[in-house]
Amino acid sequence: MNIKMVDLRSQYENIKSEVDKAIQETILDTAFINGPAVKKLQNELATYLDVRKVITCANGTDALQVAMMALGLQPGDEVITSNFTFIATVEVIALLKLKPVLVDVDPDSFNLDPDKIREAINPKTKAIVPVHLFGQSANMDEILSIAEEHNLFVIEDTAQAIGADYFLPDGNTQKVGTLGTIGTTSFFPSKNLGCFGDGGALMTNDPDLGEKISVIVNHGSKVKYYHQEIGVNSRLDTIQAAILLVKLKHLDTYNMARKAAADYYDELLGVNPAFQTPVRSKHSSHIFHQYTLRIKNGKRDEIRASLAEKDIPSMIYYPVPLSLQEAFRSGGYREGDFPHTEMLCSEVLSMPMHTELSREQQEYIVENLLKLV
Repeated sequence: MNIKMVDLRSQYENIKSEVDKAIQETILDTAFINGPAVKKLQNELATYLDVRKVITCANGTDALQVAMMALGLQPGDEVITSNFTFIATVEVIALLKLKPVLVDVDPDSFNLDPDKIREAINPKTKAIVPVHLFGQSANMDEILSIAEEHNLFVIEDTAQAIGADYFLPDGNTQKVGTLGTIGTTSFFPSKNLGCFGDGGALMTNDPDLGEKISVIVNHGSKVKYYHQEIGVNSRLDTIQAAILLVKLKHLDTYNMARKAAADYYDELLGVNPAFQTPVRSKHSSHIFHQYTLRIKNGKRDEIRASLAEKDIPSMIYYPVPLSLQEAFRSGGYREGDFPHTEMLCSEVLSMPMHTELSREQQEYIVENLLKLV
């Protein structure tokens, strides 16, 4: 079956002529840094997201770091975020000498539990970083309400949810990443909107903040050789911007294909007490960066190994809570402090999910999975 966790080759082959043309035009133009495609991508992504300003950068990790720099967070300030996420969300907090404060998640949506956020707030708290995990939004109504009550910044980590819609209380929708003070995203190749290398972006509706971010990512400079502040070198290559311009046109189609694949997984898997299929949040559409099961019978690792023997890939996102990582031992966290996160780390298993996944492949995957549970 040649099943892949993420099939970037097939996706490329379907848009090959568009991508090859965009790359060739960039090479001939020779404006490899801050070329015209970069500005065009920023404008088109801002239009797609309906946000005032998008600023591209070198990767999603830089986007988070630059967001915290732009907000003027100072050493010792506390930033609340999820214990169940990739380390990039938290490592930038530590690198800036801020204090990461980890909180537990909702076991169904895998996103931040607002009640746990409230418990973690103290006078040193300055920001909340909700991670919109696996393709759907955290409960931003509650998070924004908490932030307003305590005068906190909200930095959305949208690396896994670009294009998802948030359902507002008035019945309208707003793109995830545009609700907080600053949104960030990653264009890592496997993302729903991925380039052919590293890339990232920040988005904000605050024009002054957008201008400051633009300066920070370019060595703290607005005019060449004149530097208003200490910045970083974090720019998106023009070739990557050109590729992303092509793929942005297909993003909604890609996300719909992922949703259709997720719905078919649900149909094939049915209801089984041995596992839980992904729960759709009432707050957000789900664009399924991952299709993640909870294996509840204690056989997760055994099942994963058996699937591998059938050449069916799967992944564990994430096997160890951040609170128990060696890198964060100084946080003083202990096993048992985050029961939901620790449970998820022992149960979650992500199935193959990408835009070219065929129904025949899904049927083969599920047929073998059901034999094992």
